[in-house]
Amino acid sequence: MGKLEQIAARQDRAASLKASRRGFLMTAMGSALMFGFARESKAAQLYPASATMPGNGAFEPTVWCSIGPDGTVNINVIRAEMGQHVGTALARIIADEMEADWSKVQITQVDTDPKWGLMVTGGSWSVWMTWDVFRQAGAAARTVMVEEGAKLLGTSPANCIARNGRVIAGSKSISYGDIVSKVHPTRTFTPEEMGKLPLKPASERRLIGKDVKSLDIPAKTDGSAIYGIDAKLDGMVYARPKLPPTRYGSKVVSVDDTDAKKVKGYIRYVVLEDPSETVPGWVAVLASSYPAAIRATDALKVTWTPGKTAKVSEQDIIEHGRKQIAEKTGGSCVFNDAGVDEAFKSAKQVFERTYTCASVLHYQLEPTNALARLQDGKWEVHCGNQWQSLFLPVIAKALQVPESDVVMRSYLLGGGFGRRLNGDYAVPAALISKAIGGKPVKLILTRSDDMLFDSFRSPSIQTVRVALDEQKNPTGWEHHASAGWPTRVMAAAFMEKGADGKPYDQFAIAGADHWYDVGPMRVRALDNDLASDTFRPGWLRSVSSGWTPWAHEAFLDELAHELGKDPVDFRLSLLTAKGRNAGKAPDSVGGAKRQADVLKRLVEKCGYGKTTLPKDTAIGIATTFGQERAMPTWTAGAAQVHVDRKTGVVTCQKIWLVLDAGTIIDPDGAAAQTEGGALWGLSMALFENTEIVDGNVRDLNLNSYTPLRIADAPEIDIEFVESTEKPMGLGEPGVTTIGAAIANGVFNAVGVRLRHQPIRPADVLKGLADHKSA
Repeated sequence: MGKLEQIAARQDRAASLKASRRGFLMTAMGSALMFGFARESKAAQLYPASATMPGNGAFEPTVWCSIGPDGTVNINVIRAEMGQHVGTALARIIADEMEADWSKVQITQVDTDPKWGLMVTGGSWSVWMTWDVFRQAGAAARTVMVEEGAKLLGTSPANCIARNGRVIAGSKSISYGDIVSKVHPTRTFTPEEMGKLPLKPASERRLIGKDVKSLDIPAKTDGSAIYGIDAKLDGMVYARPKLPPTRYGSKVVSVDDTDAKKVKGYIRYVVLEDPSETVPGWVAVLASSYPAAIRATDALKVTWTPGKTAKVSEQDIIEHGRKQIAEKTGGSCVFNDAGVDEAFKSAKQVFERTYTCASVLHYQLEPTNALARLQDGKWEVHCGNQWQSLFLPVIAKALQVPESDVVMRSYLLGGGFGRRLNGDYAVPAALISKAIGGKPVKLILTRSDDMLFDSFRSPSIQTVRVALDEQKNPTGWEHHASAGWPTRVMAAAFMEKGADGKPYDQFAIAGADHWYDVGPMRVRALDNDLASDTFRPGWLRSVSSGWTPWAHEAFLDELAHELGKDPVDFRLSLLTAKGRNAGKAPDSVGGAKRQADVLKRLVEKCGYGKTTLPKDTAIGIATTFGQERAMPTWTAGAAQVHVDRKTGVVTCQKIWLVLDAGTIIDPDGAAAQTEGGALWGLSMALFENTEIVDGNVRDLNLNSYTPLRIADAPEIDIEFVESTEKPMGLGEPGVTTIGAAIANGVFNAVGVRLRHQPIRPADVLKGLADHKSA
């Protein structure tokens, strides 16, 4: 018996031991992993293999929900759960519309199957994308329950109402479970039929916008929730990568495992050959335990020929972007109105500023990991992931098998923040498993591996220009932004086309396409190819909306002071809601007027311009529209900051946010999401960043990478505008205004303009010195 088989046999014997949270065992049956969160055991009983398995007595009017004979309502969720309670939010949309008893609602996190359509959790899309179809699905279930319930009650549907899981006709009623068990309804609905069903008015909603118990919290608090890093399979071995000196272009010259063989539990190493080119130059170490894999990988000696970016620095990338902007060629224009060039040519004054942002890592709590095996002719990949539809084809390409031969099993995510939109970590797990004949392999990256392999937020540089007439009114606007484009690198087919017909990464420019009336406008996105050659640009919470409003809102503040105008009044004068800024149904009804409204309310709340504060303390404001122009969450933010003139330290004392996100589905979740976003924005504005040195990130652990600490967290005051409009996103808009609000507050406090994020004490001290000598 070989070493690999001996390890597998020992693990088979160990499988008989009682599993702990960290010892969760997937049986060799290959059935889909499904967890019902708070009601896992019930989910397993009701749906022993699949939410659509026939013969269990459940009524399934659509693929999205079903009602069991015991009245249990199961709702299938394709969005990843990473702490945002997405299952609770989405489940209540269906449950409210179908008049379900919330105490009988459970959710099932489903695995990849073409029937689910686009499986992606990011961009603050989950509620926005799901709202219409889940309301229709709930209406379909309610319609059948009322029709069949009426028959059992001996009356007509017109005489019945549905309430809290029952059909009621006068003094008589019957539960949904009894209807299913007695009638066994089989009616299903096409999308066209669902679209014609009557929906409840907002006034009759009993779950949406109300306080209800979250369905996922019990399992997270009692330790029964299963994350990707918890998953185990019979016969599993562990793997850790030995990462090459550059993300791309490195080639393995030689491998020496003499010292690795001295580590107890070491099995072998594998040099990965990757047809998908996701992990070129990787060497992986296999061991019987993860500690052994860590030690053996450290001991393994690998010689590489590095790629061409081995000496690239962060400043090289910024300067490359600066050159792209200066040359005024290339890229793609989101807006390119006629008359822009003439406006600048005839301008009485041109006002221009440039802003930069540093690289930012994800640093999610759970390091990336994946478990892969070949089972019954199908490749299984077990992991937490935010965009299964994107990376299942990549895994198939790497394995050189049809996509139909790959399935991704869904798990909870111990933090995502956009990192797990990129499923690159699943590819090496599958390739390692293939190299050892399809046996199960659990690949786990250490914290430092994870940071070195992170698909992080690209450094960026932006130049904003405005043309002014003799009355100092804006007559033309340009916003040029250069950064690495994550969508081109990972999902090129997903890119949009600009006004010039050229494809561009909408997630590397969103936020710059603002709703202000500033005359003809040109917004140009530039693909920083040096960034993309050096690392794998990634989507990070709020994506470009975490840095484009930093530029245009700091710029507008500077411009207002240059013109001698109040920054709030100046912004309001530009939010005219005319032309393309008028908005349209169903996503941006009211347009820029709603942005003006949240700004006005913010000013009332924080007392901007009216409150007397201590010396070197001031409030700064900013406003934007959340994640994307096509689905705006109107956002206004204010930050009260204090500047220590001796040390340069900026302290954020309080944050106010007012948001109009349309209908709020889950008030508690909305508040938590927004608070988390605001703190993330504060962290990027004042505390965290890394730097690219010799082609790789400098900071590989939290001893040198310094995100916001609890002691630096300010008081936060959040308000949501009451609305019955279509719900927009809330996972990321909380980030968007914070950086500019802090920078504007620093200026209001001590008269120093700062144009690089994060704002460091040294930058403040230099600004104070320059200001004093001016």
